Amino acid sequence: MVEAVQDAGVVVTGAGGGIGAALARRFAAEGARVVVNDLDAGRAKAVADEIGGVAVPGDASTIVTEARDALGSTVDIYCANAGLGSGGTEAAGEDVWAQAWDVNVMAHVRAARALLPAWLERGQGRFVSTVSAAGLLTMIGAAPYSVTKHGAYAFAEWLSLTYRHRGLKVHAICPQGVRTDMLTASGSAGELVLVPTAIEPADVADALMKGIAEDRFLILPHSEVAAYYQARATEPDRWLTNMNHLQQKWESAR
Repeated sequence: MVEAVQDAGVVVTGAGGGIGAALARRFAAEGARVVVNDLDAGRAKAVADEIGGVAVPGDASTIVTEARDALGSTVDIYCANAGLGSGGTEAAGEDVWAQAWDVNVMAHVRAARALLPAWLERGQGRFVSTVSAAGLLTMIGAAPYSVTKHGAYAFAEWLSLTYRHRGLKVHAICPQGVRTDMLTASGSAGELVLVPTAIEPADVADALMKGIAEDRFLILPHSEVAAYYQARATEPDRWLTNMNHLQQKWESAR
């Protein structure tokens, strides 16, 4: 059992399925009191009923107050998990870019605005951001997703460096392929890049629990991402060339 999670009041957004549902189940199994959020009220209720939690459906940007009330006035851990896997190039419509930015970045910002005053006052709180390896690296065929996941990672990093001395713990989860509906929707690019090493949502939850126990910021369910991230930083042109080869392979296959 992870001591920091036992009896904690936890909110998981986008928890009607996939990674979010796996996180909600694992937090409940660790003894936490869990609020399950999802746009789909039926899916949120199904997961909440399964784990003995409380369903608070709706837009993840707007549910902090209701979730806090459901937990008896205190949120200890907030998992900003809801996300959009928006594909496309720079030519994707303005609405696609705006929605990806709103869900993948601004929902995290709005949640932090609502949570930080109480957390900083009591000197304790935990913010978990489900980012993606695309937030550290990139993803072919998915400019809006890649760019906004970089933004989500940057915001989590900023929160950690700004408030860690005031008791805020931040975790950024950056998996590659995970067997969820989002992976299915990623199409041929996902088939090429993500499917061969895809893991189960429960594996992501396991990685997060280990990261919480060790108070680690960066959570890498795929350990090889660390080497890719290092290569990107130290040899950017070589890394970009290799990624471009992957892009060409995808284009040829299409």
